[in-house]
Amino acid sequence: MDFSFLLRGLLIGLSVAAVVGPMSVLCMQRTLHRGFRYGLISGLGVASADGLYGCIAGFGLTVIASFLVHQQGWVRLVGGLFLVYLGIKTLLTRPAEWAASIASVGGWAGAYLSTFLLTLTNPMTILSFAAIFAGLGVGSGNSNFVSALLVVLGVFLGSALWWLFLTGGISLVRGRFNARWLLWINRLSGLVITIFGVVALISLYR
Repeated sequence: MDFSFLLRGLLIGLSVAAVVGPMSVLCMQRTLHRGFRYGLISGLGVASADGLYGCIAGFGLTVIASFLVHQQGWVRLVGGLFLVYLGIKTLLTRPAEWAASIASVGGWAGAYLSTFLLTLTNPMTILSFAAIFAGLGVGSGNSNFVSALLVVLGVFLGSALWWLFLTGGISLVRGRFNARWLLWINRLSGLVITIFGVVALISLYR
């Protein structure tokens, strides 16, 4: 058993998760408003989606991968619309009201599922993982099952580790932000998330 595949997967998971995107902004904002646990659980939703896509690529589940890639227009449409909705809602809602509205919709389960499903709205991630896995020599045959399993596990752990560092760091400085700062952070976060949603919708016409 070559545990170097686990390390490689760990590095892949870290690098993929560290890319600044709407999920990063959303998890940072949730950490500021709801605390470390809420932000981390949101991040674990992203890590789970990364792990799932890594699993599809690593184990050669071509039927599922092909279906998701061919349906990416509809998937991106749903994801883009939800990001626009979420961004505008965040932009117009005061921090206390925003935190209360999240608490009333699913709690920690809602935090996890929302980021998990939003991360799944980018099926092209499968192709990225497939290319990376091919470069690592991870195939879909039985002889490579353990290697693929180690890489997929590493991807999940690497992504989860990134969210642990990010939300942990933000939670340490959370107490320094007063209500006015949180209001402006809300507005900026909402604007950024809305822009990501609009870009996702525009990409449908390319």
